[in-house]
Parts: sequence; C-alpha cells; structure tokens
Amino acid sequence: MRIISGFLKGRNIKGYNIEGTRPTMDRIKESVFSIIQGKVKDSYVLDLFAGSGSYGLEAISNQASFVVFNDKNKECVKVIKENLENFNVLNKALVFNFDYKKCLEFLKNEKKQFDLIFLDPPYKLQILNDILNFIEKNDLLKKDGLVIVEFEHFEENNEYQKLKRIKEKKYGYKNIYIYAKKGIEDEDK
Repeated sequence: MRIISGFLKGRNIKGYNIEGTRPTMDRIKESVFSIIQGKVKDSYVLDLFAGSGSYGLEAISNQASFVVFNDKNKECVKVIKENLENFNVLNKALVFNFDYKKCLEFLKNEKKQFDLIFLDPPYKLQILNDILNFIEKNDLLKKDGLVIVEFEHFEENNEYQKLKRIKEKKYGYKNIYIYAKKGIEDEDK
C-alpha cells in the first residue's frame, strides 16, 4: 500500500496487515482521488474509520490543510501516528482512538465542519445510513463538501434532506458512493 499522488507519491504506508482491517486498494483510492481532486487542496478532512490512514494520508499528500483521523483499534492509531511521523506531517493531523459514535459526538460538540469526510466502516456493520443522517443533522459537512463512502452492501434510505449522491463506482465487490451537500438551488428539485 502506498501514496499514489501528491508530494508523498510513492511512499509506502505501514499497516496494510493490521488484523481486523481491510485496506483500500490503490486503484480504488486512485479513482476516488481523481474524482475529488479539485476539492482536496486546503481542505479540512475527516477519516472516520481510518485503519492505516490511507485516505487521510492521500489527502495530506494532495495538500489538504488538516486531517482528523479516527479509529477505535489501538494498533491502527499507533500505525497512523507512525505514518504521520515517517512522512513528517504530524502538524497536519489529529488522531483519535474513539468508537465512531463518540468521535462524531465530540466533533459535533466542538462544532467542527469538514470539506471531505471518508467513511469506510467494517463491511459487516450496517451503519452508513445512521452516520450519513448524523452528518446531515449536525451539519458536519461544509457547504460544497463531499462524503466519500466505501462499502460492500448498503441499503440507502434516500431520506437525506441535505445530501445528494453525485457519483457511484463499483470495483468487484467494493462500491464507492460520493455525496455532496445540496445547495439552495438543489432544494427545489
């Protein structure tokens, strides 16, 4: 697993073999970042189920201003910190070791908003609707922000008031949905 673009391009990311994680394949990450490329520079990013930190590190490499990493697995948190230190980008990140619900509550209470939110939860958990509803209800996404969701199976509830799916891609059994925060012009549709 490696950084595929930006100023850290080609650097190897530790943590592809952490028990209980499922690393995002380079070709999926490359495709996602080609889609969102115009939104990454100077962005404030949340990598909620960070694992090794692959998505967040890619964002830093592509000039995101700051990334909040979260994973409840202590080994993942340790590896993310090692990767940040090895790449000399500790000043561009904050790493939490929370359950995702606790992390979201903390960010809500701190009134944080993000330009990009990466959601790649364990596939066996059916929690994406709850998370997307929480993000929407608590205004965690900035105007023109994007939520990037990686999943195997997801029964979208289509009840989102402020989120609109703008892109979907399939890679074998893995799927990517990208949601944008609806603008005022979209609300009449």
